[in-house]
Amino acid sequence: MKKIYITLLVAFICTNLHAAGDATKPLKVDWSFNGFFGTFDRAQLQRGFQVYKEVCASCHSMKHLSYRNLGEKGGPEFSDAEVKAIAAGYQVKDGPNEDGEMFDRSGLPKDKFKSPYPNEKAARAVNGGAYPPDMSVLVKARAGGPDYIYSILMGYDESPPADLKIEEGVYYNKFMAGKKIRMPKPLNDGSVEYSDGTKATVSQMSQDVTAFMTWAAEPHLEKRKRIGFKTILYLLIFSILVFFSMKKIWSRVESKV
Repeated sequence: MKKIYITLLVAFICTNLHAAGDATKPLKVDWSFNGFFGTFDRAQLQRGFQVYKEVCASCHSMKHLSYRNLGEKGGPEFSDAEVKAIAAGYQVKDGPNEDGEMFDRSGLPKDKFKSPYPNEKAARAVNGGAYPPDMSVLVKARAGGPDYIYSILMGYDESPPADLKIEEGVYYNKFMAGKKIRMPKPLNDGSVEYSDGTKATVSQMSQDVTAFMTWAAEPHLEKRKRIGFKTILYLLIFSILVFFSMKKIWSRVESKV
């Protein structure tokens, strides 16, 4: 029995190593939010939301976000009027009313992001059996984080290797394990028209929406880093005070001896 367990363990490790080695190493990006003092670029987060809204939201949900989060400090920081306008652009099912019936109304800042599908089965039916993952925590759920997501968006190629068979409804992506992905290429140059005049290249849109997804997965990142810095500073000062206090105490003991 022990030999069987060892064999299964080795097979599992080899399979995962093979899958990991089958994918190209993700691209590296110098994100503004990296590092001990990293922060989000507000303009980039707003552009990223635009990419999500106009491209990604037709398939991917963000069920952990409410529209009001778009106006909170540390995020895209849209104005109150902008948040209300964004929410009002969606029809949300509510109720029941006094007659016991459900009804549609304009969205409010307190509402969760509207899902493109009523349930998972509907999502799979539209997407050939594949389920588009929720994007609100996707960056944290994937090894490689934002670099991995950015690489996937940049990894589409219409000329796969000759020895790689691409089935119908599947696309070649060099950064995916197995080099295959069911999601069609979502971004092309000019897929959106940025309101701030930024040129909407595939690379720019990929970075913007990845930054937005990173914030969605960790909306308190900036606050956490500030608290971390203050904590380290406090511990450093405290350690220095303890050191000198102990030195003074022991100097008295030694003098008596």
